[in-house]
Amino acid sequence: MDDFISFRRMLTPTVIQLLFWLGVAACVIGGFVMLARGAVLMGIIYIILGPIAVRVYCELLIVIFRINDTLTDILHASRPPEKTPMQ
Repeated sequence: MDDFISFRRMLTPTVIQLLFWLGVAACVIGGFVMLARGAVLMGIIYIILGPIAVRVYCELLIVIFRINDTLTDILHASRPPEKTPMQ
């Protein structure tokens, strides 16, 4: 809980996963609506390519957060250890 309150643990990657599943559901539902309205080819394309596009977009967002985590690890590894009052 302390990591969450002090912003050391990111909440956004979890939110991105939720948005992915909502996006996939929206694409599939939208594709079926297109099929019902007679746009068969567009509906099929939307059902197949929509979730792929949502996945690529969400992966790009997650990559940004992983780059941030890696850069933070590099920063902490490059700093000299802090001296304690006993040293």
